[in-house]
Amino acid sequence: MPSTKADIIAQLRREILPLQGIRPNAFPNASFPLGVVHEFCYNRLEDETASCGFIAAVLSALMKSGGVSLWISPSRILFPPALKSFGIDVDKIIFLDLQKEKEVLWAMEEALKCDGLTTVVAETRQIDFNASRRLQLAAEQSKVTGFVLHRSQNSFYISTSVTRWKITPLPSAFPNDMPGVGYPRWNVELLSIQTYFKYRIDTNRSA
Repeated sequence: MPSTKADIIAQLRREILPLQGIRPNAFPNASFPLGVVHEFCYNRLEDETASCGFIAAVLSALMKSGGVSLWISPSRILFPPALKSFGIDVDKIIFLDLQKEKEVLWAMEEALKCDGLTTVVAETRQIDFNASRRLQLAAEQSKVTGFVLHRSQNSFYISTSVTRWKITPLPSAFPNDMPGVGYPRWNVELLSIQTYFKYRIDTNRSA
């Protein structure tokens, strides 16, 4: 039995952690589309970081029953051990760091053709219509879910990806005003889905 206040807080955190995560009913039609490509656009470093956190939370939900994911980047900002806080075993993520930007989307397309993967994540500077079309076709064929994280000043460019998201950080929060650093929270905008229907939600890992 915990005997100190610190022990009690630590135990409560361990008990609360499994309850955290993305709730599917927060998404349109109460489901998150699988076997397709999702785009996440940002124009600030803090938004890129928030997007990585949100994607990690989604990966945690998708990988609960097992599976392996691939994370591709020319300049990775993700700190792998941090994935543990999202309930992801780091040894279930393959990190592919490429020197050339142009190789990232090629590697993602090839990876999406591998039905042995659960998800493929790629960080890139930009993506054009033709590249998005190739990625989407590969995902539809293999049923592997793809995530493309890229910088964009314009959120309404033409793309064949099923969804386009914009994630920005919110102040962290902890249940019942408990002390310590709270769980990550994000403002989540679904900028487009299929016919560019705009949907907006505010969510956080503990919602």
